[in-house]
Amino acid sequence: MASITNRHLGSGFNATRVFSDLVARIAMWNDARVTRKSLARLTDRELDDLGLCRGDIDDIAAGRVR
Repeated sequence: MASITNRHLGSGFNATRVFSDLVARIAMWNDARVTRKSLARLTDRELDDLGLCRGDIDDIAAGRVR
């Protein structure tokens, strides 16, 4: 059975894209959370060995530091 539609491909609501964007945002949030938690567990001496201080942890977890 053939079907005819007037909608252009790619226009309108795309549930697959919305879902994949949501999953990607959750994955990014979780990666930042794991990074923040791992760095927070290090001692000040260990952070200093890496060239970091406690104030850098949030920036690193958010990806604002290279």
